[in-house]
Amino acid sequence: MCPLRIVVDRLEDWHPYYPTEDLVAADTFLGQPHRSSPRREVDQARTTHVINLCGELDYLGTGYYVSLLAEARGQRVLPSVETLNAVSRKAMVDLQLDTLAPLLGDLSRQGALAGDALTLRVLFGECLAPNLARLARLLFERLPCPLLEARLVRRHNSWRLARLKPIRLRDLTTEEQDLFARALNRHSRKVWRTPRARRRYRFDLAILVDPDEALPPSNRGALKAFIRAGRRLGIDVSLITRHDAGRLAEFDALFIRETTALDHHTWRMAKQAEHEGLVVIDAPGDILRCTNKVYLHALLETRGVPAPEGVLIKRSDQGRLTRLAEGLAFPMVLKIPDGAFSRGVVKIASRETLVREAERLFASSALLLLQEWLPTEFDWRIGVLDGQVLFASRYYMARGHWQIYDHSGGRVKSGAFTTHAPEDVPATVIRTALKATRLIGDGFYGVDLKQIGDRVVVIEVNDNPNVDAGIEDAVLGPALYERIMRVFLMRMEAQRGAPG
Repeated sequence: MCPLRIVVDRLEDWHPYYPTEDLVAADTFLGQPHRSSPRREVDQARTTHVINLCGELDYLGTGYYVSLLAEARGQRVLPSVETLNAVSRKAMVDLQLDTLAPLLGDLSRQGALAGDALTLRVLFGECLAPNLARLARLLFERLPCPLLEARLVRRHNSWRLARLKPIRLRDLTTEEQDLFARALNRHSRKVWRTPRARRRYRFDLAILVDPDEALPPSNRGALKAFIRAGRRLGIDVSLITRHDAGRLAEFDALFIRETTALDHHTWRMAKQAEHEGLVVIDAPGDILRCTNKVYLHALLETRGVPAPEGVLIKRSDQGRLTRLAEGLAFPMVLKIPDGAFSRGVVKIASRETLVREAERLFASSALLLLQEWLPTEFDWRIGVLDGQVLFASRYYMARGHWQIYDHSGGRVKSGAFTTHAPEDVPATVIRTALKATRLIGDGFYGVDLKQIGDRVVVIEVNDNPNVDAGIEDAVLGPALYERIMRVFLMRMEAQRGAPG
């Protein structure tokens, strides 16, 4: 279990709260020696979580130096220097909160915002006004600072953020002190954990999920199996959601089990976790490379990895699509760059269909990918982690449909599956899958391939492959989850600098 340090301006500032051995005054924290220490002390220092509750957080102030030195020592600190620099610059705040307007509009229509001005205090993403809880959570997710004050004003019948600044712990009212204590307790369980719990687990791993997702990458049975496997290895595994972004610094690793996308909280949380020094799967770089089919098409083509023949078409090509299509053999498949679960993939039977569907899809993307249509009974899915094959499944097309997932009706339908031992899979399928993943990195990937006679082509490389109980674990069973958790364990040990 990683140690925690709560840094305050003066120890007296903590008098309204329960005593804790994790408390340290800013002067004491800043005065800690930087000289070389024994290996064990260095490892402990690097894995310490620091919550900086100092008041003087402006550039070169005492609180600023607390975050700066914590980062220099390799510690995870909240708020980070990056956050402090952003909060101090109005332009950076506006950039971080550029999606605030729709929420403020909703709150205004609901009557949650009254008058012409409002001051909201946000304590670890929570506030005293229940009807402003979503706003408080969003402010903390985007700018993770423990104690924030937001000033909202109404101009010309619309609300906007006029100011956002950190506040001092000692300036909280009695009611706010109660909320702060509860919020801190929820934010960081480590403050009041028992010594026994501290000894039981060596690391903390968060699994990001969306309880409302219709087609999640892992079902409930798989999530429970991940938790059991992790705890057998000395890893305390917790399920978190997007609303826990402010808690990421509590953990040693983040495992994303929610469908990923760019310009999405999954990518932002992966980026934030990487910045905090966590082991992250899916890493933000993997999300960036794998979620865009245009990127993958160009990458595979450039590196000589077999893929379906295809051509990129630009929005500016719309006026001459009929002429461009003259040399093409239909049917073909038209794809938007970031579709998932067979969404945004259209079968094109003629030049007229191409013109019509391209016009529709160009509304959401400046580039589209047009590829040859390769009908098969099933697609191979090869699961690869850390350069090693974990599982090999066949995903069959949905009944009466040409894709694995059929979205044509009111209810999504999918085909059957079989899972096989990797040694029973054609060697060329395994080789091609591994060749494709080496172009991406050493993360967790699901490579989709089609096999047409002796020809094997990569359809796509998924950064967030399914691991469902009863499907991908059909061969390895519980050992599949343990192998994945062992990779996390090895990487966390390497991050900490401990012997393997």
